[in-house]
Amino acid sequence: MIRSIYPNSKFACWRYNNCGGNWAHTMRKSIISFLLLAGFVSGSVVADELKLADNAPDSYVVVKGDTLWDISGKFLKQPWRWPEIWRLNKAEIKNPHWIYPGDVIVLGSCDGKPCLRLLKNTKADGRNGSGKLSPRVRVSPLEGDATPSIALSSIEPFLYKPLIMDMATFKAAPRIAAGPDDRVMYTAGDQIYAVGLPEAESGDTFQVFRQGKEIMDPDNPKQFLGMEVNYLGDVRVHRSGDVVTLKVVSAFREIQIGDRMVKTPERNFLNYAPHLPVETITGKVASTYAGVVDVGSLMTLVINKGALDGVDVGTVFFGYKAPRSIAKEDKSEPDRITPPIKSANLFVYRVFPNLSYALVLDSTMPVNVGDAAIAEAATPAE
Repeated sequence: MIRSIYPNSKFACWRYNNCGGNWAHTMRKSIISFLLLAGFVSGSVVADELKLADNAPDSYVVVKGDTLWDISGKFLKQPWRWPEIWRLNKAEIKNPHWIYPGDVIVLGSCDGKPCLRLLKNTKADGRNGSGKLSPRVRVSPLEGDATPSIALSSIEPFLYKPLIMDMATFKAAPRIAAGPDDRVMYTAGDQIYAVGLPEAESGDTFQVFRQGKEIMDPDNPKQFLGMEVNYLGDVRVHRSGDVVTLKVVSAFREIQIGDRMVKTPERNFLNYAPHLPVETITGKVASTYAGVVDVGSLMTLVINKGALDGVDVGTVFFGYKAPRSIAKEDKSEPDRITPPIKSANLFVYRVFPNLSYALVLDSTMPVNVGDAAIAEAATPAE
Protein backbone atom coordinates (compact mmCIF):
# COMPACT_ATOMS: atom_id res chain seq x y z
CA MET A 1 0.00 0.00 0.00
CA ILE A 2 2.75 2.41 0.91
CA ARG A 3 4.65 1.71 -2.28
CA SER A 4 1.56 2.58 -4.29
CA ILE A 5 1.48 6.01 -2.63
CA TYR A 6 5.20 6.86 -2.72
CA PRO A 7 6.97 6.24 -6.06
CA ASN A 8 10.05 4.10 -5.40
CA SER A 9 12.71 6.35 -6.81
CA LYS A 10 11.56 9.68 -5.44
CA PHE A 11 11.20 9.58 -1.65
CA ALA A 12 14.77 10.61 -0.85
CA CYS A 13 14.63 13.74 -3.00
CA TRP A 14 11.24 14.70 -1.46
CA ARG A 15 12.69 14.46 2.00
CA TYR A 16 15.62 16.76 1.25
CA ASN A 17 13.66 19.15 -1.00
CA ASN A 18 15.77 18.39 -4.07
CA CYS A 19 12.91 17.37 -6.35
CA GLY A 20 11.26 19.16 -9.18
CA GLY A 21 8.30 21.36 -8.29
CA ASN A 22 5.54 19.26 -9.85
CA TRP A 23 6.70 15.98 -8.34
CA ALA A 24 7.24 17.56 -4.90
CA HIS A 25 3.72 19.01 -4.98
CA THR A 26 2.30 15.59 -5.84
CA MET A 27 4.31 13.98 -3.07
CA ARG A 28 3.07 16.46 -0.46
CA LYS A 29 -0.51 15.67 -1.44
CA SER A 30 0.25 11.96 -1.23
CA ILE A 31 1.68 12.28 2.26
CA ILE A 32 -1.41 14.07 3.51
CA SER A 33 -3.59 11.45 1.85
CA PHE A 34 -1.58 8.73 3.54
CA LEU A 35 -2.02 10.40 6.92
CA LEU A 36 -5.76 10.56 6.47
CA LEU A 37 -6.27 7.16 4.88
CA ALA A 38 -4.08 5.43 7.44
CA GLY A 39 -6.31 6.73 10.19
CA PHE A 40 -3.68 8.77 12.03
CA VAL A 41 -5.85 11.87 11.80
CA SER A 42 -9.15 10.30 10.98
CA GLY A 43 -12.42 12.16 11.03
CA SER A 44 -13.90 9.10 12.72
CA VAL A 45 -12.00 10.09 15.85
CA VAL A 46 -13.94 13.33 15.95
CA ALA A 47 -17.21 11.58 15.22
CA ASP A 48 -16.75 9.05 18.04
CA GLU A 49 -18.36 9.57 21.40
CA LEU A 50 -16.23 11.25 24.02
CA LYS A 51 -13.70 8.77 25.33
CA LEU A 52 -12.93 8.96 29.01
CA ALA A 53 -9.33 8.78 30.15
CA ASP A 54 -8.15 5.62 31.81
CA ASN A 55 -8.85 5.85 35.55
CA ALA A 56 -10.81 9.10 35.10
CA PRO A 57 -11.74 10.40 38.58
CA ASP A 58 -15.31 10.85 39.77
CA SER A 59 -14.44 14.35 40.95
CA TYR A 60 -11.50 16.75 41.02
CA VAL A 61 -10.70 19.77 43.18
CA VAL A 62 -9.18 22.62 41.16
CA VAL A 63 -5.80 23.92 42.34
CA LYS A 64 -3.89 27.06 41.38
CA GLY A 65 -1.91 26.54 38.19
CA ASP A 66 -4.46 24.24 36.57
CA THR A 67 -5.66 24.91 33.02
CA LEU A 68 -8.93 23.83 31.44
CA TRP A 69 -6.90 21.71 29.03
CA ASP A 70 -5.12 19.94 31.91
CA ILE A 71 -8.31 19.43 33.89
CA SER A 72 -10.15 17.97 30.92
CA GLY A 73 -7.16 15.72 30.24
CA LYS A 74 -7.79 14.08 33.60
CA PHE A 75 -11.23 13.05 32.35
CA LEU A 76 -10.78 12.77 28.55
CA LYS A 77 -8.38 11.00 26.21
CA GLN A 78 -8.85 13.97 23.87
CA PRO A 79 -8.43 17.09 26.04
CA TRP A 80 -9.09 19.45 23.14
CA ARG A 81 -12.71 18.33 23.29
CA TRP A 82 -13.30 19.96 26.67
CA PRO A 83 -16.04 22.29 25.32
CA GLU A 84 -18.04 19.11 24.58
CA ILE A 85 -17.64 17.48 27.96
CA TRP A 86 -18.54 20.80 29.58
CA ARG A 87 -21.51 20.96 27.16
CA LEU A 88 -20.85 24.60 26.30
CA ASN A 89 -22.89 26.37 23.65
CA LYS A 90 -21.30 28.65 21.06
CA ALA A 91 -21.67 31.77 23.20
CA GLU A 92 -20.16 30.07 26.23
CA ILE A 93 -17.22 28.79 24.20
CA LYS A 94 -16.24 32.40 23.44
CA ASN A 95 -16.71 33.39 27.08
CA PRO A 96 -16.53 30.16 29.12
CA HIS A 97 -17.63 29.73 32.70
CA TRP A 98 -14.44 30.41 34.58
CA ILE A 99 -13.27 27.98 37.21
CA TYR A 100 -11.36 28.89 40.35
CA PRO A 101 -9.06 27.06 42.77
CA GLY A 102 -11.13 25.19 45.34
CA ASP A 103 -13.99 24.51 42.93
CA VAL A 104 -15.09 20.90 42.64
CA ILE A 105 -15.56 19.30 39.22
CA VAL A 106 -17.76 16.22 39.12
CA LEU A 107 -17.98 13.70 36.29
CA GLY A 108 -21.55 12.77 35.47
CA SER A 109 -23.84 11.78 32.62
CA CYS A 110 -25.96 14.10 30.48
CA ASP A 111 -28.33 12.50 27.99
CA GLY A 112 -26.32 9.29 28.22
CA LYS A 113 -22.98 11.00 27.48
CA PRO A 114 -20.21 11.96 29.91
CA CYS A 115 -20.25 15.56 31.08
CA LEU A 116 -18.61 17.68 33.76
CA ARG A 117 -20.37 19.86 36.30
CA LEU A 118 -18.90 22.71 38.31
CA LEU A 119 -19.94 22.56 41.96
CA LYS A 120 -19.40 24.73 45.01
CA ASN A 121 -17.14 23.16 47.58
CA THR A 122 -18.72 23.45 51.03
CA LYS A 123 -15.49 22.20 52.67
CA ALA A 124 -16.09 21.08 56.25
CA ASP A 125 -19.87 21.17 55.97
CA GLY A 126 -19.70 18.73 53.08
CA ARG A 127 -17.49 16.34 55.03
CA ASN A 128 -19.80 16.05 58.04
CA GLY A 129 -22.86 15.52 55.93
CA SER A 130 -24.65 18.71 56.98
CA GLY A 131 -23.85 20.47 53.74
CA LYS A 132 -24.02 19.56 50.08
CA LEU A 133 -22.49 20.30 46.73
CA SER A 134 -24.59 22.75 44.77
CA PRO A 135 -24.23 24.03 41.20
CA ARG A 136 -22.41 27.29 40.69
CA VAL A 137 -21.87 29.20 37.47
CA ARG A 138 -19.58 32.19 37.08
CA VAL A 139 -19.19 34.25 33.92
CA SER A 140 -16.49 36.89 34.24
CA PRO A 141 -13.39 38.26 32.52
CA LEU A 142 -10.22 36.24 32.92
CA GLU A 143 -8.57 37.78 35.95
CA GLY A 144 -7.16 36.96 39.35
CA ASP A 145 -7.07 33.24 40.01
CA ALA A 146 -9.45 32.23 37.22
CA THR A 147 -8.38 29.05 35.44
CA PRO A 148 -7.25 29.74 31.83
CA SER A 149 -7.63 27.49 28.79
CA ILE A 150 -3.87 26.98 28.46
CA ALA A 151 -0.81 28.08 30.44
CA LEU A 152 -0.77 31.87 30.16
CA SER A 153 2.74 32.09 31.54
CA SER A 154 3.96 30.16 28.48
CA ILE A 155 2.28 32.39 25.89
CA GLU A 156 2.25 35.84 27.56
CA PRO A 157 5.63 36.88 26.07
CA PHE A 158 4.15 36.32 22.60
CA LEU A 159 0.72 37.93 23.04
CA TYR A 160 1.49 41.63 23.17
CA LYS A 161 4.73 42.04 21.27
CA PRO A 162 5.25 42.43 17.52
CA LEU A 163 6.27 39.08 16.11
CA ILE A 164 5.52 38.90 12.39
CA MET A 165 5.50 41.72 9.84
CA ASP A 166 5.80 42.21 6.13
CA MET A 167 8.65 44.38 4.89
CA ALA A 168 6.39 47.29 3.89
CA THR A 169 4.87 47.50 7.39
CA PHE A 170 8.32 47.31 8.97
CA LYS A 171 9.73 50.14 6.84
CA ALA A 172 6.68 52.34 7.48
CA ALA A 173 6.93 51.97 11.28
CA PRO A 174 8.23 54.90 13.40
CA ARG A 175 12.00 54.64 13.90
CA ILE A 176 14.68 55.50 16.40
CA ALA A 177 16.51 58.33 14.63
CA ALA A 178 19.25 59.62 16.96
CA GLY A 179 20.69 59.79 20.43
CA PRO A 180 22.09 62.70 22.46
CA ASP A 181 25.67 61.60 21.72
CA ASP A 182 27.70 59.52 19.29
CA ARG A 183 26.85 56.15 20.81
CA VAL A 184 25.17 53.60 18.55
CA MET A 185 23.53 51.56 21.33
CA TYR A 186 21.23 52.67 24.14
CA THR A 187 19.77 51.00 27.19
CA ALA A 188 17.38 51.61 30.14
CA GLY A 189 17.44 55.19 31.42
CA ASP A 190 18.88 56.68 28.20
CA GLN A 191 17.22 59.49 26.26
CA ILE A 192 16.78 58.97 22.52
CA TYR A 193 14.89 60.56 19.62
CA ALA A 194 12.43 59.19 17.08
CA VAL A 195 10.58 60.29 13.96
CA GLY A 196 7.32 59.19 12.39
CA LEU A 197 5.17 59.80 15.48
CA PRO A 198 3.03 62.86 14.61
CA GLU A 199 0.23 61.94 17.03
CA ALA A 200 2.36 60.80 19.95
CA GLU A 201 1.60 62.39 23.32
CA SER A 202 3.65 62.68 26.46
CA GLY A 203 3.38 59.46 28.48
CA ASP A 204 2.62 57.18 25.54
CA THR A 205 4.63 53.96 25.56
CA PHE A 206 6.01 52.10 22.56
CA GLN A 207 7.70 48.76 21.97
CA VAL A 208 11.00 48.76 20.09
CA PHE A 209 11.84 45.98 17.66
CA ARG A 210 14.40 45.04 15.04
CA GLN A 211 14.27 43.12 11.78
CA GLY A 212 14.80 39.38 12.29
CA LYS A 213 14.81 36.29 10.13
CA GLU A 214 12.57 35.72 7.15
CA ILE A 215 10.16 32.80 7.43
CA MET A 216 9.80 30.79 4.26
CA ASP A 217 7.16 28.18 3.47
CA PRO A 218 8.54 24.65 4.07
CA ASP A 219 6.43 23.46 1.13
CA ASN A 220 7.89 26.14 -1.14
CA PRO A 221 11.24 27.51 0.03
CA LYS A 222 10.93 30.46 -2.37
CA GLN A 223 7.62 31.65 -0.89
CA PHE A 224 8.01 34.37 1.75
CA LEU A 225 5.46 34.04 4.58
CA GLY A 226 6.55 36.83 6.87
CA MET A 227 9.43 38.43 8.70
CA GLU A 228 10.01 37.64 12.35
CA VAL A 229 10.95 40.74 14.33
CA ASN A 230 12.91 40.81 17.58
CA TYR A 231 11.48 42.68 20.57
CA LEU A 232 14.12 44.91 22.20
CA GLY A 233 12.42 46.90 24.96
CA ASP A 234 10.02 49.71 25.82
CA VAL A 235 10.25 53.49 25.54
CA ARG A 236 8.04 56.31 26.83
CA VAL A 237 7.34 59.65 25.14
CA HIS A 238 8.89 62.53 27.14
CA ARG A 239 8.26 65.35 24.68
CA SER A 240 6.14 65.27 21.48
CA GLY A 241 6.91 67.03 18.22
CA ASP A 242 8.24 66.34 14.75
CA VAL A 243 11.25 64.81 16.48
CA VAL A 244 9.93 62.99 19.55
CA THR A 245 12.01 62.76 22.73
CA LEU A 246 11.86 59.32 24.35
CA LYS A 247 13.19 57.69 27.49
CA VAL A 248 14.17 54.04 27.41
CA VAL A 249 12.06 52.38 30.12
CA SER A 250 13.41 48.87 29.70
CA ALA A 251 15.83 47.19 27.33
CA PHE A 252 15.78 43.43 26.84
CA ARG A 253 18.50 44.05 24.26
CA GLU A 254 20.44 47.23 23.45
CA ILE A 255 18.50 49.64 21.22
CA GLN A 256 20.14 51.01 18.09
CA ILE A 257 19.57 53.81 15.60
CA GLY A 258 17.21 52.53 12.91
CA ASP A 259 15.22 50.23 15.17
CA ARG A 260 11.44 50.46 14.73
CA MET A 261 8.57 51.04 17.15
CA VAL A 262 4.91 50.11 17.62
CA LYS A 263 2.53 51.47 20.23
CA THR A 264 2.15 49.21 23.25
CA PRO A 265 -1.23 47.42 23.05
CA GLU A 266 -3.62 47.08 25.95
CA ARG A 267 -3.29 43.82 27.85
CA ASN A 268 -6.46 41.79 27.58
CA PHE A 269 -6.01 38.04 27.80
CA LEU A 270 -8.13 36.00 25.45
CA ASN A 271 -9.38 32.62 26.57
CA TYR A 272 -10.95 30.94 23.57
CA ALA A 273 -11.82 27.29 23.75
CA PRO A 274 -10.02 24.74 21.56
CA HIS A 275 -11.82 23.61 18.43
CA LEU A 276 -11.27 21.88 15.11
CA PRO A 277 -11.79 23.82 11.85
CA VAL A 278 -14.78 23.55 9.53
CA GLU A 279 -12.51 22.21 6.78
CA THR A 280 -9.29 20.24 7.15
CA ILE A 281 -6.15 22.40 7.15
CA THR A 282 -2.85 20.73 6.26
CA GLY A 283 0.37 22.54 7.01
CA LYS A 284 3.87 22.21 8.42
CA VAL A 285 6.00 23.61 11.21
CA ALA A 286 7.69 26.57 9.52
CA SER A 287 9.86 27.94 12.31
CA THR A 288 10.62 27.77 16.01
CA TYR A 289 11.13 30.59 18.48
CA ALA A 290 14.73 31.68 19.13
CA GLY A 291 16.03 28.96 16.82
CA VAL A 292 15.21 26.07 19.16
CA VAL A 293 15.77 22.80 17.29
CA ASP A 294 13.70 20.38 19.40
CA VAL A 295 10.42 21.88 20.61
CA GLY A 296 8.67 20.30 23.59
CA SER A 297 5.55 20.85 25.68
CA LEU A 298 4.67 24.45 26.61
CA MET A 299 6.99 25.84 23.92
CA THR A 300 5.96 27.93 20.91
CA LEU A 301 6.34 27.15 17.22
CA VAL A 302 5.16 28.66 13.94
CA ILE A 303 2.75 26.88 11.57
CA ASN A 304 2.70 27.89 7.91
CA LYS A 305 -1.07 28.43 7.92
CA GLY A 306 -2.93 31.53 9.09
CA ALA A 307 -6.14 33.51 8.90
CA LEU A 308 -6.19 33.34 5.11
CA ASP A 309 -6.26 29.54 5.41
CA GLY A 310 -9.15 29.45 7.91
CA VAL A 311 -7.09 29.32 11.12
CA ASP A 312 -8.33 31.28 14.14
CA VAL A 313 -7.43 31.49 17.82
CA GLY A 314 -8.12 28.13 19.47
CA THR A 315 -7.69 25.97 16.35
CA VAL A 316 -6.10 22.65 17.32
CA PHE A 317 -3.51 21.06 15.02
CA PHE A 318 -1.90 17.67 15.48
CA GLY A 319 1.84 17.39 14.92
CA TYR A 320 3.26 14.38 13.07
CA LYS A 321 6.85 13.37 12.46
CA ALA A 322 7.75 13.25 8.78
CA PRO A 323 8.18 9.72 7.34
CA ARG A 324 11.76 8.44 7.18
CA SER A 325 13.31 6.17 4.59
CA ILE A 326 14.16 2.59 5.60
CA ALA A 327 17.67 1.42 4.75
CA LYS A 328 17.95 -1.36 2.21
CA GLU A 329 20.09 -4.45 2.57
CA ASP A 330 19.75 -5.24 -1.10
CA LYS A 331 19.26 -2.98 -4.13
CA SER A 332 16.37 -5.13 -5.29
CA GLU A 333 14.29 -4.10 -2.29
CA PRO A 334 11.58 -1.49 -2.93
CA ASP A 335 11.80 1.92 -1.30
CA ARG A 336 10.01 1.93 2.04
CA ILE A 337 9.22 4.60 4.59
CA THR A 338 8.11 4.64 8.19
CA PRO A 339 4.49 5.51 8.97
CA PRO A 340 3.92 8.97 10.43
CA ILE A 341 3.82 9.19 14.24
CA LYS A 342 1.82 11.75 16.20
CA SER A 343 4.16 13.89 18.28
CA ALA A 344 1.98 16.53 19.97
CA ASN A 345 -1.17 18.62 20.08
CA LEU A 346 -0.71 22.20 18.87
CA PHE A 347 -2.99 24.94 20.26
CA VAL A 348 -3.09 28.13 18.14
CA TYR A 349 -3.14 31.27 20.29
CA ARG A 350 -2.06 34.02 17.88
CA VAL A 351 -2.88 34.28 14.19
CA PHE A 352 -1.32 36.28 11.35
CA PRO A 353 -2.46 36.29 7.69
CA ASN A 354 -0.11 33.51 6.55
CA LEU A 355 1.24 32.13 9.84
CA SER A 356 0.09 31.06 13.29
CA TYR A 357 1.80 30.78 16.67
CA ALA A 358 0.89 27.57 18.49
CA LEU A 359 1.66 26.20 21.94
CA VAL A 360 2.89 22.61 22.01
CA LEU A 361 0.84 20.44 24.39
CA ASP A 362 1.02 16.78 25.40
CA SER A 363 4.17 16.15 23.35
CA THR A 364 5.49 12.60 23.28
CA MET A 365 8.61 13.45 21.27
CA PRO A 366 10.32 16.63 20.03
CA VAL A 367 8.60 18.68 17.34
CA ASN A 368 10.86 20.00 14.58
CA VAL A 369 10.74 22.34 11.61
CA GLY A 370 9.24 20.48 8.66
CA ASP A 371 6.98 18.23 10.75
CA ALA A 372 3.40 17.92 9.53
CA ALA A 373 0.71 20.00 11.26
CA ILE A 374 -2.83 18.90 10.47
CA ALA A 375 -6.13 20.26 11.76
CA GLU A 376 -8.79 17.72 10.85
CA ALA A 377 -12.26 19.08 10.07
CA ALA A 378 -14.76 18.79 12.88
CA THR A 379 -17.75 16.54 12.39
CA PRO A 380 -21.00 18.55 12.62
CA ALA A 381 -23.01 17.81 15.75
CA GLU A 382 -26.09 15.77 15.15
